Amino acid sequence: MFEFFKNLDRRWIFLLMFISVSIPIYIVGKTGKTFPEVPTILSEETFRAIEELNEGDPVLLSFDFDPASEGELGPMATAFTYHCASKGLKLYFMALWPVGPQMIDDVIEKVIKPDFPHMEYGIDYVNIGFKPGNEGVIKVIVTDLRQLYTTDDKGTNIDKIPMMADIHSVQDFELVMNISAGYAGTKEWVQYAVTPYPDKIKLVAGCTGVQAPLLYPYIPDQLPGLLGAIKGAAEYEKLVVDKYAGETPDPKYLEGRRRMGPQLVAHLLIILLIILANVIYFGEKRREVR
Repeated sequence: MFEFFKNLDRRWIFLLMFISVSIPIYIVGKTGKTFPEVPTILSEETFRAIEELNEGDPVLLSFDFDPASEGELGPMATAFTYHCASKGLKLYFMALWPVGPQMIDDVIEKVIKPDFPHMEYGIDYVNIGFKPGNEGVIKVIVTDLRQLYTTDDKGTNIDKIPMMADIHSVQDFELVMNISAGYAGTKEWVQYAVTPYPDKIKLVAGCTGVQAPLLYPYIPDQLPGLLGAIKGAAEYEKLVVDKYAGETPDPKYLEGRRRMGPQLVAHLLIILLIILANVIYFGEKRREVR
């Protein structure tokens, strides 16, 4: 038996991985059911930070990612937007990444226009777009947003947008939500916005899995809530959907949990293979001793 597994062709492992990913995709697609999620404290704190806000409060959503990271971060962007819109908050979108405005437009078309048709552009939500400069942008707008942003993403003068009347800097927002795929992103928002103004700027974020460990040192003082990768997205998605989406939520609000299924099963397979490899290794060692 040891020899059989020791010399097993790696193509069988590739096949097992293919099956482990395919079956959850098929089951979810066929039945519409997703794997259960138990939210962790970081997801709950992210949810709570938005829940504590009042209708009409201004919030800033910085979409600092691109299509390459949509698999992990897309569900977060959808859930953040849906949660804020359901609460009746004023949504201000911006980006530190060049393709960020495209990701903003996608979520507006996906969430706000079909599900919140009463929301008006310039009154309830606005996309002020992308500015180059990475953390340099943050350094400026924490004290003077209009120094850089004179128009929105469509070219409309800021002074002609009603919801911009009382917004002069990042300090005027009740909460900043950042969705980050790397530099510039959450780390820079912590360093150049929250750290200099800890009593005036509150931040929660969602990030890719590889980035999350770098942000843990900022928890909980500078970063009370953090969604790490698709797992964090699925947990937060559950909290939002359970409260606001009813018994039959739109499938687009279950995307995080749908994507979590194949990852969960694939991870279990990897763990089993690691255990099997160790059993084979120690079994051979025991045979050598004998």
